[in-house]
Order: sequence, then structure tokens, then C-alpha cells
Amino acid sequence: MTIRVLIADDQALVRSGFRMILQTRDDLEVVGEASDGEQAVRLATRTRPDVVLMDVRMPGVDGVAATARLTAGPQPPRVIILTTYDLEEPLYAALRAGASGFLLKDVRPADLVEAIRVVARGEALLAPTATRRLLDRFVATDVTPPASSGLLDQLTDREREVLTLLARGASNAEIADRLVVTEATVKTHVSAILRKLAVRDRVQAVVLAYDLGLVRPRPSS
Repeated sequence: MTIRVLIADDQALVRSGFRMILQTRDDLEVVGEASDGEQAVRLATRTRPDVVLMDVRMPGVDGVAATARLTAGPQPPRVIILTTYDLEEPLYAALRAGASGFLLKDVRPADLVEAIRVVARGEALLAPTATRRLLDRFVATDVTPPASSGLLDQLTDREREVLTLLARGASNAEIADRLVVTEATVKTHVSAILRKLAVRDRVQAVVLAYDLGLVRPRPSS
């Protein structure tokens, strides 16, 4: 199956470079290029990409605002945030807006391609430990009202255990070892958690776990 990709970046050279990388892969198709967030939203509505490569800083509507608009719509694409610097503030905002992960713009071509394939499969690009670092850093000062705790009532006790371990940065293998089950069983639990909480991937499940108070930020050192 061909993965449809939209590239959004205000630098033409960056867009051209990414296009050259992606168009050499048989399973990837670049369906459009946007120079700002507003154009990205319009093009995504028309071209229906599977994955959007979204620059975090663009004039007018930036990548975070554009991501929020895209992920709020029907059948939203996966969004990978592109950034020049590993700055926590915009990356945290992008996660909260619905992004499935982030990449630095100097990413190696092979890693860029694999990242697109990963999020297109419905997986989260951002490592759980990195997610937790960002959330630990910012969630305590977030003014967003917490979601209804009734969402957690939909989960079984075991699914709550799995979600808690996910939010604490554990991999599938680590969760399997902790709960003395197979990795296949963990994957089944994760799929059930995503479905019941109506989130797209592990990153959004972890964000929601913090929102619901299932896990708490670590005390500042």
C-alpha cells in the first residue's frame, strides 16, 4: 500500500530535499507541499494524506496550530513534527495538539523514511521515555482542564496496569516482563486501550494518562 505524504515547511529547499528522498521509495508518494500551516490544512483536506511532515515554526498558522486543526477533523492524518532544535516547549505543545512524534530536520534519509512508515502503521514515533520527560516537565503547569475520569472505567484492571507502565516509559518487552505475559498479549492490551480511550497511538494514550491523573509528574529535582 502506498503511503501518501504531505510536506509542510516554509523553506522551499527543505521541502525539495524531503521530496527527493521520499520519491525514490516505491511505497511513498508526496501528494503536496505547503509553505505554511494554513496551506497545509487546505491541502490536507483536498489530498487526504496518510502522514504530514509538519514544520513546527512557520509564518502565520504555525505547525502546532495546524496539527490541532488537522487532528480534530474526520479521518485525520498522522502528523510528524519537524524541528531544527530539540526545544521542549513546542514539542510538548505539538504532542498535546495530536502529533504522533517529532524529528529533527537533520534526520538521516533512511530514518525519515522509516519514521513515516512507523506512524502510518499507527505506531508512535516518539520514544515513551522522551514522552514522559516532556510531560513531566510541562504537565504540572498546563491549564487544560482534566478529562473525565470516567474514561478509565472503560479499562480493565490489567489495561490500567499496562497504561500506567506505558506512561512511565516502559516498552512492550518491559511491560511483558513486569506482568509475566507475552509481548503479543501486551500489544493486544495496548490496542484495546487505544480503542476504548479513542486515541490514535501510544503517545496520545500517555498524554491522556497524565490528563486523567493515572500518573503524576515526577517532583522537580
